[in-house]
Amino acid sequence: MKKSDFHFDLPPELIAQAPLAERSASRMLVVPPDAPPYADRQVRDLPDYLQAGDLLVFNDTRVIPARLFGTKDSGGRVEILLERLVGGHEVLAQVGASKSPKPGGRITLDEGTALEVLGREGEFYRLRFLTDEPLEKLLLRAGRMPLPPYIQREAGHDDLERYQTLFARHTGAVAAPTAGLHFDQPLLAALQAKGVQSGHVTLHVGAGTFQPMRVESVHEHTMHSEWLNVGAELCQQVARTRAAGGRVVAVGTTVVRALETAAQDGELKPYAGDTNIFLFPGKRIRTVDALLTNFHLPESTLMMLVSAFAGRERILAAYAHAVREKYRFFSYGDAMLLYPEAAP
Repeated sequence: MKKSDFHFDLPPELIAQAPLAERSASRMLVVPPDAPPYADRQVRDLPDYLQAGDLLVFNDTRVIPARLFGTKDSGGRVEILLERLVGGHEVLAQVGASKSPKPGGRITLDEGTALEVLGREGEFYRLRFLTDEPLEKLLLRAGRMPLPPYIQREAGHDDLERYQTLFARHTGAVAAPTAGLHFDQPLLAALQAKGVQSGHVTLHVGAGTFQPMRVESVHEHTMHSEWLNVGAELCQQVARTRAAGGRVVAVGTTVVRALETAAQDGELKPYAGDTNIFLFPGKRIRTVDALLTNFHLPESTLMMLVSAFAGRERILAAYAHAVREKYRFFSYGDAMLLYPEAAP
């Protein structure tokens, strides 16, 4: 299996550069479990496809303003994109500079705080903020929201709110779980009124989610590591839902990764820790019955994950339909509701 097996042609003008004024107004392509026709709907229509007793699982991670700018001791300009908070005032980060910073070197942020370069860990730098101020408070003052690289504009004030889900609680992501961005209060109220339950996992999305696969063979790729927590309460909710005949519906690929990690021995159990699970066709996804997800980059690991869930040919055909119908792609774009491929 090759990376190029997951290629599709995407006109650049279909890459969403800003969110819609109303979250749930985004379009939703419904891909049925058997053959098309597809249904071209809106996310606010999601209650039409769910039943009382179904369980929606959200990722409640909170995005930090992870993009920082500063100057090295030598005077060279630096751009920092945090990858992960690792405890105390230390972080892993991508550092863009004309010359790589050396261990022991210092970077002074534009707002005045100094950082020490502790060393390299793979493709990331380990940095320490030289301050007693709580890191989250400092980032709110000094950082910018880390919009994805395919959004060709600077983050604005509106992004502080719109690149964050309504249910974001646990700080640590540097990219949003974008399927959750479509949910607003009217939609959540409509789902609750229908008797749809909700539960949460936490997976802190890293900047590695945007990094292209650098090998052609899918089997040679190593995923970046992300921290997650699947709690006992969520495991109990899933068990009750299944016992009552309800469906487990994942809101986003990060939820699938979290649940599949927590069920690697065949049973969903509480799990807290790192994961580098890689889901691609040939690996069965057993923890969810439907998936609401945005449209993903060509040849990306997320294209492979949704193909593992719904079938590669079905996904490529659905994406071709989305391109013809001018759906909006990627983080601020539209969504699709996927079901597993029907058994022959």
